[in-house]
Amino acid sequence: MNIYIHLKSVGSRKKGLEKVPYSLPEGISTLRELIDAMVRQEAAAYNARGTGNMLIPFLTQEKIEDKAAVGKVDFGRLYSENKADLNKAAQTAIQGFEDGLFRVMIGETEAKELDQRISLQEGDTLTLIRLAFLAGRLW
Repeated sequence: MNIYIHLKSVGSRKKGLEKVPYSLPEGISTLRELIDAMVRQEAAAYNARGTGNMLIPFLTQEKIEDKAAVGKVDFGRLYSENKADLNKAAQTAIQGFEDGLFRVMIGETEAKELDQRISLQEGDTLTLIRLAFLAGRLW
């Protein structure tokens, strides 16, 4: 199933949200399953990234600008041989949702409960909002 994802961090300087196409497996019926599937897919993609040395590392001006907008300019290489544990990554993401570290919107509706039934359709838009907690003195 193909959907679109909006990614947004509260306090991000980036103006507007960009729709990013994203593929999900069929049969997702709860928010828990959605988070689990997305995290496992992203962790597997992370593990697939190469750790070897590039013969001639380079970045085009367009890639430099794209990476600068995100806040980190790099060559996209991993410098560690460690791989992500898919089960642990999924558990951590579920815990993060339970702890209120991010919110999930399906279309215009916020998904608030992990085990609530959701209905994703082809072409739906999913918005993930990472919350940033402010720290400071209380007195």
